[in-house]
Amino acid sequence: MKTFEVYKNIRKRAVIMGLPIALFALMMTSVIGSLLFIIFSFSFLVVILVFVINGTLYVALTHITKNPAMLHFKKVFPQSISNKKISQLYDD
Repeated sequence: MKTFEVYKNIRKRAVIMGLPIALFALMMTSVIGSLLFIIFSFSFLVVILVFVINGTLYVALTHITKNPAMLHFKKVFPQSISNKKISQLYDD
């Protein structure tokens, strides 16, 4: 009889094939687009090129998933927003 493991890490992000949902959707969009490209322009070089491009995309996306600090940019918005005038002169 098959046993199933209890999923205890409910706070972790959902992952399909090692990719978060958004990156997996991007990968599947690329795969579907490349299949359409193969169908409408069939040649052996195109088939090899599509496999290489999709493989490279998958490796890049898994690398980005494992090292999210690579895409960490400086925050655009300040931590707090205030209407207080910033001035060196103080009115007492």
